[in-house]
Amino acid sequence: MQEITGINHVGLRVKSLEVSRSFYQKLGFLFLVGPVGPEPVAIMEHPSGVNINFILNADTSSTSTENILMDSHQKYPGFTHIALQVSDFKSAATKVEALGMVITEKVEYEGAQFFFIRDPDGNVIEFHHPAK
Repeated sequence: MQEITGINHVGLRVKSLEVSRSFYQKLGFLFLVGPVGPEPVAIMEHPSGVNINFILNADTSSTSTENILMDSHQKYPGFTHIALQVSDFKSAATKVEALGMVITEKVEYEGAQFFFIRDPDGNVIEFHHPAK
């Protein structure tokens, strides 16, 4: 469809607005509004235009951060991660580590570089520097 012009937002189901808000603020996201709506939802946006909707109805009785799409031997269908494009791979990795976030994997493939972290709910975030 030619009418599609881009991705409007990414929805992430989270256990705690406060915990998720703090984590994503460290990455430069700004809190816009929430909780609002029947789900309810809270919205954060990065100055780059990346918008995340936190869906605030996750089961809070479990302390597990297992991500069934990424951590299970069975490969369930579904969105597995969000990839954020970065202008400087080394600088981004250094800043993420300085924030105390654990880089779970670094990869270079055909000139592209990317690394992965997990948010407090186990959601995977890729930082992607495209090949030149």
